Parts: sequence; C-alpha cells; structure tokens
Amino acid sequence: MPEPQKNVLFIVFDQLRADCIFGALANAVPLPNLRALAQDSAVFSNHFSVVNPCGPARASLLTGQYAFNHRSVRNGTPLAAWHPTLPRELRKLGIEPRLYGYTDTSHDPETMHLNDPDLKTYEGLMPGFREMVEMRLEQSYEWKADLKAKGYALPQGFAPFFQGVPDAGGKIEVNSPAFYAAEDSDTAFLTNALLKSLAVREDESWFAHATFIRPHPPLCAPAPYNTLCTPADMPPPNRAATRQLEAAAHPYLEATVGASHLNNVIFGLGGRISVDSAEDARALRAIYMGLAAEVDHHFGRIMSYLRDSGQLDNTLLVVTADHGEMLGDHYLWGKQTLFEPAFHVPLFIRDPDRPASFGRKLAAFTEAVDITPTILSWLGATPPAAMNGRSLLGHLGDVPPEDWRDHVFYELDFGEPDEPTIAQEALGLPLAECNLAVIRERRFKYVHFNAGLPPLLYDLQADPEELHNLAPDPAFAPELLRLAQKMLNHRMRHAYASHSGRKITNKGVVGPG
Repeated sequence: MPEPQKNVLFIVFDQLRADCIFGALANAVPLPNLRALAQDSAVFSNHFSVVNPCGPARASLLTGQYAFNHRSVRNGTPLAAWHPTLPRELRKLGIEPRLYGYTDTSHDPETMHLNDPDLKTYEGLMPGFREMVEMRLEQSYEWKADLKAKGYALPQGFAPFFQGVPDAGGKIEVNSPAFYAAEDSDTAFLTNALLKSLAVREDESWFAHATFIRPHPPLCAPAPYNTLCTPADMPPPNRAATRQLEAAAHPYLEATVGASHLNNVIFGLGGRISVDSAEDARALRAIYMGLAAEVDHHFGRIMSYLRDSGQLDNTLLVVTADHGEMLGDHYLWGKQTLFEPAFHVPLFIRDPDRPASFGRKLAAFTEAVDITPTILSWLGATPPAAMNGRSLLGHLGDVPPEDWRDHVFYELDFGEPDEPTIAQEALGLPLAECNLAVIRERRFKYVHFNAGLPPLLYDLQADPEELHNLAPDPAFAPELLRLAQKMLNHRMRHAYASHSGRKITNKGVVGPG
C-alpha cells in the first residue's frame, strides 16, 4: 500500500506584526481568514522574531539558530555554508523542499568565485531549496513578465512598481492605487503559482515554503485595498507626546527616533508627510492594513484549496511572519529598532495529528528559532545539535513541557560596513560595536548595548508601550544585574554546539550530532 500523504505548508508573511491578529489593529480591520485559522489551529500569542531585518530573520527561521551563532546579521551579510538549514535537513529525509518566494540568503563568498552573480544580490536562494517561482522584492522578474504578458506598460526601475498612480492633476496621494489590478498583484501572482503547482501533486507528499512580500513597504496597494481601510479607524501610534521626549531616553534613541525615512515607506509623496504627524501615521497604517487584508484574502484561497482537495488533514500548516513593523510607534517606521512591534509576530500551527489543539491560545514564550525544529520533529527527524530552538509540538499536547523558557531573546546589529547608518555615525562606533541584545520576560525587558552604552529597562506590566526607562533608577539596580547575568547565561548556554556536545573516544564518536 502507498504511504499516507504527509505534507508541510510553511507560510511566512513579510513584516506582519502580531497586533494585526490580536490587538488594536486587529480591532480596526477584519482579517477573516486568519481569524478563522485561529479557531482551527493553535495560536502562539507570545511569539517573537529573534533578529531583523529580513535576511537575518529568515536565516534564523531556517537554521534554527540565534544570530549570534549564524552571524548573518544584516541584509547582505553572508550566511556561512556550514550551518545546518531546514532545506538541507529535509533532503536528508528524501524530501524535496520547494520554495515559492524568497529567502533573502546572502551567499558564502568562501565557497564561490567572486565573479559569481549570486554574490551581487542579498536576495539569494538558500542552498537546498528548489525555487518553484522566483518572487523577490527587488528582482521579481517572473511577476513582471506576467504583467507584461497581460499588456501592462512596465515602468523602469524599482520605485515606480510600488508608487501610486497620479490623479487627473498629476498628484500622488497616500492611498493612490497601484498601476496593476488586484488580480494581477504580486500577492495574487505568488498565490496562483503555489496553487497551480500543488494541484498536480495531490497524489504525493510535498513540502512547500511560501513567502509573501506583503504587507512589507513600500506602502502601495491595488484597488480596492488602497481604500479598504479608513485612516480614522486606525489606532494612533504608541509614543511619547513629542519626538524629543522619546529620544531623550537613550543615546541610541536620540540618534534613531524620528530618523525613519518615509521616502522608503511610501514613494512619490516627497516632503508632504511627516513622522511627527499622527494623522499621516493613521493614513499609512490604513494602507498597511489594506495590504494585510489582501494577503488574508489570498491566504483564504490557499485554505479553500486544501479543504476542497482533501489535503488539509494531511498537512502540517505553519503560518508566521519574519519580523514586525513599527508603523509610527515611537516615531519609528520599519523594524530595525529595539521595540516590541518590530519583533512580536503571529504564529499559527495547525497539526492534523493533534486536533485537540485547534482553537487554543498558548501564552508560552516562543521564538523564530523553534520553527525549523518543530517541522523536523513532525516529520520524525531529530533537529541537529547546532540548532538553538526546540520543537513546539509538546505545547500542542495535553502536557506542555515543564522546562520551557521563561523569556525570549532577540538582537539587532545596527551598523553597515559600506554606508554607515545614522546611529553608527551619531554614536561614533566601529561596526563590531553597533549592536544590542534583549531579554524579554513577562514583566521586565532588558536591553543591553555594546560599547559601554547604558542599558534600558522597561516594566511591561506597568508600561506596555515602553515609554519609561527604569534603568537609571537605583531601586531597579538589582533587576539590571539579574537580567544582565541572565542574558550572559543565555548566550553561553546557546553557543554554537555542532561539535561541542560530542566526543571522540576509543569506541568512536559519542554525543548528539
């Protein structure tokens, strides 16, 4: 008899923050298909990325390692070839890992000739994946070819692809629509390619990793999503009364707060919007949520396909985001900062073998590094010792693990080797010292900076918006010491362990590999 079908669908949305699913933004805009999934899967409400931006975040997702181990710490920083990865581990199991989208993997120049074209893009393909459809933020040639074949006049360059169409007076507004119809968008194109590919594999087991660009900026949505959400319905950004008050808390914040380039968030508006304007923030949030609604619609198509084809209950479904987005909170846009919205992301796991977990909202602290070990464990494999994360399958059963972590850890490198960042220049730091690390517990959040910069400490129970730094208060000195020691313990406990747990003896190699 043939083996029963056993599929894995691993979906990553780019820059979708957690409160789009449960929080203030979720109350403003319905995302019916993701809401429905919350009733048909386990929802991890305290799930966090461990690094950003996109390339490092995906390196951690797919290696199961913290950035201090894999060290691909910024877009364009190579991921060393020796690290274990999800696609390579799947191939050991005889499974072909198919990619619909992108991994933003910067290749290892030690293993390639310096003239290799793959060393001229940060949007590279992680080795081991079979690229089923090329879909990347800056190099989506197949999507562009599809638009051209449909008769669209293609603009030249990157920005015009994500810039709204001017009105009759030649003016671009925040909610100006994209030049392509919704049925021809990047999100629609990727979904079409995924469903077309899966439709001819219904009699075999498969693994699919689908990665959607949206709702990642630039914020430009096709009609009707450009006007689906009303700015007045958007919650205002969480921030101090003035940018100056926000920046006064720390030298790093003084350098970065309000320095977000809105020209990279939305194209074509020039100086007509401001990081200081709550009204502008609401308008931009409305476009972001419109893009999230578009993604939700196409996710619904995927769920309908799985149900209609009878494959839903043969498929492990993992849905998450690579990192979050500030959306004007703390006068910041993007994700390269220390605050919660940049790292807190949704996670849904629908395990057909554990239907009792459907509808559960789980409060355990989970991290991006747990995803790859979870997938490998579900497939019956033992995750490599070098992976820092742990399988989440135990949380889906009746007895969750007793020794689970009581915190999350994440980090950020905020320097660049070629064009120094604003913070790098303002603080006068060498590249190796442009970094920070965070331990986040239920109550306290501790931010440690390199280069002797002072720490930050927040009481998240009393101050969930992270507006009051307690680090200078002598009454909290014991907490600072405790958390600094805890962070050091965490780093030491999770040092790269590919070989350190093994030993060569006269009986051969002992210990986990």
